[in-house]
Order: sequence, then structure tokens, then C-alpha cells
Amino acid sequence: MNVHLKVQPHHLERGAYLYIRQSSMRQVVENVESARRQYALRGRAVALGWRDEQIIVIDNDQGESGASAAWREGFQRLVSDVGMGHAGIVMGLEVSRLARNNADWQRLLEICALADTLILDEDGVYDPASFNDRLLLGLKGTMSEAELHVIKARLRGGILNKVRRGEFRCLLPTGLVYDHFGNVTLDPDMQVRETIIHFFEMFSRLGSASQTVKVFRNEGLLFPSRLHNGDTLFRPLTASTAMRVLNNPRYAGAYTYGRRQFRRTIDGKKTLRARDIDDWPACIPNAHPGYISWERHQENLKILKANGRGFEAARASIPREGPALLQGRAVCGQCGSHLRVRYAARRGRQEAWYICNRARIYRGEPMCQSIAGPPVDEAIGMLIAEQMTPAAVELALEVRKEIQARHEEADRLRCRAIERAQTEAELAQRRFMLVDPSNRLVADTLEGEWNEKLRTLASAREERERGRENDQFILDKAVHERLVAMTADFNQLWKIRIPQAANASDCWPTSLRMSLS
Repeated sequence: MNVHLKVQPHHLERGAYLYIRQSSMRQVVENVESARRQYALRGRAVALGWRDEQIIVIDNDQGESGASAAWREGFQRLVSDVGMGHAGIVMGLEVSRLARNNADWQRLLEICALADTLILDEDGVYDPASFNDRLLLGLKGTMSEAELHVIKARLRGGILNKVRRGEFRCLLPTGLVYDHFGNVTLDPDMQVRETIIHFFEMFSRLGSASQTVKVFRNEGLLFPSRLHNGDTLFRPLTASTAMRVLNNPRYAGAYTYGRRQFRRTIDGKKTLRARDIDDWPACIPNAHPGYISWERHQENLKILKANGRGFEAARASIPREGPALLQGRAVCGQCGSHLRVRYAARRGRQEAWYICNRARIYRGEPMCQSIAGPPVDEAIGMLIAEQMTPAAVELALEVRKEIQARHEEADRLRCRAIERAQTEAELAQRRFMLVDPSNRLVADTLEGEWNEKLRTLASAREERERGRENDQFILDKAVHERLVAMTADFNQLWKIRIPQAANASDCWPTSLRMSLS
């Protein structure tokens, strides 16, 4: 059909919409010839009978991909104006400029057919209401989507080929850097290194990410965080950061790729879904230096999984304050579940009972058993009294030495923070001394930065002194002899303690219950 026969007077009464798009800002800057070809379609519209003031250019989607219409405001405006009958013709250099998604393209064709709007590309003018033109436009849309798939497949194939060899450079977490040869190495900053090592050692001792965060907070330690510009900033450690570090296999020296999968929702937003390790495109242990071993990393993951199971039958509850000595530690001898504790006030006293009622609560089955707390606590107390010997005191002193070593490690990290603050203060001082004194605008700014660095340095020194005061508790020889002598009278002290513990106002300390585990 002749082009001029397709363009009717009622088409010319409406506007001519010229849609212009390029997929990336680099194309917008470098591919100027493509932009000229797209803007030149104005001449085609004028030749078909539209006046110049009737031509509406939509070019606010520059640098946006045509894979979806969710994030393209210009395309959404175009579809809206076509649906309201404002457009007589829609112009694009080719189908891929309007849409790379067949669903968006078919939706536009359907609306154009209902609104009696023509479509123009470099090859000619089409009427979506005509079956032959609609068939040809649909075929072009399918080829455009297939072309995008082929381009992505080629790029993806090249990336995956390098990934399988462990050569594709990914963004590294804080504490790992690329050297001049492109190899992954530990961060040369000693403060960053020692802080991350201290973090993993704390988790190995405590077995809990939240408790590790609390230790860092109590000791006044900061954790390194790498900014987008490559600078390293020390911030208070958070639970999310701790979990991210513990779950990242790069700290174990493993090269990994594809641990998470991106999906797009119907509104165009990206969603992340974690993959199982068997579904990762690449996982190469011992590919580069790490802070922990691969085996230690697997153990950490098992600990985190066990911590996050919630209140299950195979997991003990947290030891809390209360008259019951074995709260959260006693196990049912029939089903193997951890016993719960129920308190009852009788004869003016609060008595504890160890009960196993999970089967009754969750499955309606009979309760396994219930045991009075005082006889059990008395029997356990006798065992504790028998085991309280000078050898146990010696073991406690060894534990104290380990705690002291931990405090020394924390103090060394505080010294690293002081060294960093000292270096930054000296650098700010040199900058201030080199400025022209007559240039007060620059001098005042540099002086303010210098003062800020000095305040940071003073704060780091105060934090170290405060930490040392809290950590200064050393068992001297006199205290050691008193502890050893106390074991001779421990049985008598324990017998005095048992009747008092039965009172609701006098409870077993949590530290004692933790020692029973």
C-alpha cells in the first residue's frame, strides 16, 4: 500500500511523536551519528504532511536500556498519549529504539491499533490495525528481543569463561585488595588486617555474631569499611556487617562468583535471591590468601545456621536468672528435648519444676515428664562441690590468662587507631603549614581540618586509656593463694548457698549456668 494512502487527514490533525533513545550514556556521548539519524526523522514527518510544530520529540530516556518499560518515563508518556488519542503517528529509527521487550512492543501495537495510530521506522510506515503490517511489526519486535538475548549471551559467555578459570575481577570485600599484578592479597594496612583477624578470633571464642558485636562495642573497637571511592573508614561494628563478613567466602581465600541471583519484578525493581553453593558458577577454594581457612569458614556457617534455627527441640534455651540451676541445660531422658522451667509459688516460696511439654503443645500428645527442681539442683550442687579443687582454680587462672591476652590484643588495635589518627593529624598539619597565610579562605578550611584530626587523635587516646582501666585486673600471688585456700571450705559455702537459692529473691548467677555447659 502507498505510504501516502495510509496517512489520512485525521492522522495529520493529531501530533507526530518522535521517540529517541540510546542504551547507555557512553553511546549518547560517542555515537553522535546515531542521534543525528534519529532526529532526522523529523524530515520524514514533515514530508508526510505534519507541520513542524506538531512534531513532539521524546528524548528523556537517553542512557536507558529498552529491556523493560518500567524505568523509562518517556516510553510510558508515549504509550499514555497514544492511548488518549493524541498521536497520529509514532516514529522511531527502528523497533529496538522503542522496545527490546516483546511484551512492551505488543502492548504498544495493541494500543496503536485501537487508537488508529501509525508507526514509522527507517523502512516505512505501518498501520497496526492492518493484519499484514501487524504481522511484520510483531516479527520485527521478536527479532529485536532475540538480538538483545544474543548480545547478552555473548557477553555473559565471555565472563563465565573467565570466571571458571578464576580470572574475572570482582569487587573485593574490605580487607582484600588487588596488587599491581592483579593478584588478590591482604590489605597492606595493618590496622585493617589485625581488626579483621581479631573479629574472626572473637567469633571462634564466642560462637555468636551478636556477641562479637557486643565485644567490639564494649572494647571500643571500630571495624573497617571501604567506601565507593576506595578509601577506608572505621565505623562501629553492626550485626549486618558481622553476618556479611562471616558469610563471605573470600575471607577464607576462596574465589567465588554468582552467590546471589538477580531477578526483576513486575515493577522493574531488582530482587536478590541467595543460591546454594552447588549452584554457584564458580567456587575455587584456596585461590588467594585469606584470613581464615576454608574448613574454618564451613564451621562458621554451621554455627550461624544453628544459631538461627529458632526455638527447636534440639536447641537449648538461653541461660537466664532464676532459682533453677539447670535452666536451659537440662535434657529430657525420654525424648531428648531440652526441659523447660516452670515456677510455682507454694507455701510462700517459689519452687522450680523441670517439665517436657513440647509434644503436648505442638502435637497434642501426653507430656513426657515433670521433675521437681530442688532435688536435681541439690544433686548437681554436690557434683560441683566435689569438682571444686585446687586444680580447678588453676584452670580458672589459665582462663584468666587467656582473657588477659585478649585484652592485650584489643589494646594493640587501639594503638593502631592512635597511629592512624596521628598520621592523619600530621598530614593535616603539613597541608596547613604549606598554604599561603594571606589566603585566609583556604587557610581557615585547612586549619579546621587539622583541629578535627587533633580531636580525633585525642579521642582515640582517651578511648585507649579508658579501655586499659577497664581491663586492668590481674590475679596476683595473694589472690591466687586465697582462691586455693577457699577450695577447702567450698563444700560448706555451697551448702549455705543451696537453701538461699530456693528463695525467689536469690537466684543462681548466669555465669555459673554457663560454666555447666
